[in-house]
Amino acid sequence: MTADAVAAALGRLRELVRAGGGYGEVRAVLGELAAGPGGLADLARAGRLLARHAPSRTAPDAPGEIGIAVTGHGTLAALVPSLTAECARHGLWARVAVSDFDAYVRDLRDPSSAVYDAGHRLVLCVLDPYVVLDELPVVWRVDAVRAAADRALAGVGALAERYAAHGGGTLVLNTVPLPRSWSHQLVDLASRAELGVVWREFNAALLRLAARHSRVVVLDLDPLVAAGGPAEEPRLAVYAGAHLSEELLARYAREVGHLARALSGRTKKVLVVDLDNTLWDGVLGDDGPDGIAAAGTLRGEAFGRFQRVVKQLGSQGVVLAVSSKNEAGAVAAVLRDHPDMVLREADFACVRANWEPKDGNLREIAARLNLGADSLVFADDSAFETGLVAGSLPEAAVVRLGGEPAVHGHLLLADGWFDTLELTEEDRVRGAHYRTEAARAELRADTGSYAEYLRRLDVRVGIRTATGGDLARVAQLTRRTNQFNLTTLRMGPAEVAAYAAAPGRAVLVVTAADRCGDAGVVGAVFARCADGVLELDNALLSCRVFGRGIAAAAVGRVLRQARECGLVAVRGRYRETAKNGRFRSFYPSLGFGREGGDEAAPVFRHGLDPLPPMPGHLRVTAAFGTGPLSGRPG
Repeated sequence: MTADAVAAALGRLRELVRAGGGYGEVRAVLGELAAGPGGLADLARAGRLLARHAPSRTAPDAPGEIGIAVTGHGTLAALVPSLTAECARHGLWARVAVSDFDAYVRDLRDPSSAVYDAGHRLVLCVLDPYVVLDELPVVWRVDAVRAAADRALAGVGALAERYAAHGGGTLVLNTVPLPRSWSHQLVDLASRAELGVVWREFNAALLRLAARHSRVVVLDLDPLVAAGGPAEEPRLAVYAGAHLSEELLARYAREVGHLARALSGRTKKVLVVDLDNTLWDGVLGDDGPDGIAAAGTLRGEAFGRFQRVVKQLGSQGVVLAVSSKNEAGAVAAVLRDHPDMVLREADFACVRANWEPKDGNLREIAARLNLGADSLVFADDSAFETGLVAGSLPEAAVVRLGGEPAVHGHLLLADGWFDTLELTEEDRVRGAHYRTEAARAELRADTGSYAEYLRRLDVRVGIRTATGGDLARVAQLTRRTNQFNLTTLRMGPAEVAAYAAAPGRAVLVVTAADRCGDAGVVGAVFARCADGVLELDNALLSCRVFGRGIAAAAVGRVLRQARECGLVAVRGRYRETAKNGRFRSFYPSLGFGREGGDEAAPVFRHGLDPLPPMPGHLRVTAAFGTGPLSGRPG
C-alpha cells in the first residue's frame, strides 16, 4: 500500500468506529493494512483508533469480546494498540487491562489480584531478558548467569503452578531473547558459546512449562526475532524500562491474536488452494501436463516446497480442497500421475476444477463439508480471484500469494489461520474422515430415498463417560464446533477434567461409525444432577456427521438412562449465537417443553414420559460408568 492508501484506510477505519458499526468492513480494512509494507506499524496505528471507540453491542455484526490481562517485568503499554488491532482482525474486541511496572510476581502470586478475575480469558505474563540480567553482579561470568537463570525459572515455574491451580483462563508465558549487548560483553568465544548454551537451556525449560500445566501456553520468541527487527531498543530500554522493542511486541501481539482466535472457536478448518501458478509452475490448459513443474528447476522447486507446506498442514487436521479454472479430467490426471506432485488426489477432500466463478466454488465446498464459509482460507496467486472472494465472501480468509512462489509458504503461514491449542489423534485422521464422504455420496446416489440411504449406511452410535484420553478432544470440540454447540461453552482440557471430576457431574462422549468408516469421537454432552433433575449444560456434535440422527439418538439415550436412574426430569439449555440458530428447535423436537429463560437463551424441560422414539436406522450402545447416570454414586 502507498502512503496515501494507508491514510485512506485509516480514515475509513476512523469513520467506521465512530459510527459504531460496520465491523465486517473493519476486519477487511485491518486485513489490508496487515498485508501492506508497513503492516505491524500501521496496525498499531489502527489499534490506537479502535481502542478509543468501544463497539456497539447492538450492531448486527458486533465483534465478540475477549478479556486480556497484561503483566510482566517491563513497560508494556505499547502492546495494547497491537493487541487491539490483531484481535479485531479476527472479529474480537479485546478488553485489555495492563498491570503496573514489574508487577508480575505480585500479580501471579496473589489469587485475589486483578489478573485472576474471571473475565480474563488470557493472562499475558511478558518476560524479558532482564528477569535474569538484572540479577547479575557488575562483573559477571557465565556461572552467574546460570545461577540467575535457575532462580528465575524456579520463580516463574512456581507462579505458573499457582495460576494453573487458581486461575480460570490461559496463562501465556514466553521465551526471552539474549541481547547482543550482553553476550558480547564476553570477549572470548568459548564463554560466549557457553552463555548461548545456558540461555537456550533456560528458554527450553520455559517451553517445557506448557507440558506441565494445561492452562499454560509458552510462546517462543526466537522465530519472531528471526523474522527481523530489533529485539530491544536501547534508549527505550534504559529510559522507559521497555525491554522488548515495539516491533517485537507487535509480532508477539500477532501470535496472541491467533491464540485468542483459537480460544474463541474461530480457528479456520479448510484450506482451499488454486492450482496454476499456485501449486505448480505454469498453466495446465496452456502448457499441458508436460509444461508444468513442481520440481526439476529452481522455480519449480519453490512450488514443490509450497506443496510440502500444504501437505504438512493437511497431516494435522486441516482439510484440503481445490478451486481451479481447469478441466476436471486434466486436473485429476495431474494429481494422480504427474511425477513432480507432492500432493495427490487422496490429499484433498474436495476438488472443484471447472470454469465457474471461484466464490461460488467456495460456497459449494463449504456446503459439501457442512461448514460455513468462515471456516475457509482461500490461497491464490491471482489478484482478481482473491479480490472476488474477499468481496463476495468477507467471512472467508484470503491469502494473496502473488507471483513469487518462494514466499508462498511464508504468506500462507503468516496469520496462523489454523493455529490450535492442542492436536489430537482425531486431527491427524480428519482428512481421511472427510474423504470417506465420497463413498457416502456414491451410496447416496445409488439409493432412492434418504431414509433408505440412512438404513443402508448402517450408522452405529456410542455414548459413554469420557476418559482421560478424551479430554483434549472434548475441549477441542467445545472450541471448534460452532453450529451444533447449544450453549457455546468454550473449555480447555483442564476445565473439562474439572467438570467431569465434580460430584454429580459427567462428561459424555459420542462416537459414530458406519459402513464407510469410523468417525471417532464426534460429540459430547455435559450433564450434572441437581435435586433429581439432570441439567444438560451443553451438547455438541461435529458438522462432519450432520443429517444422520446422531444427536437425537445420543440425547434420547441420555433421557432413557435418566429415567432408569430414577431422575424426574432432564433440563436442556440453549444459548443463541450467529452460528447455531438452525438447532434452536433441537430440544423441542425430542419432546422438551419450554420452561423459562428468554428468547436468546431459552430453557427446556423433559418429564421423561413419554420418551422420544429412537431413530430406527441406527444402533446405539451406551456405557455410563460412574456418576449421575450410572445408577451408582461417583
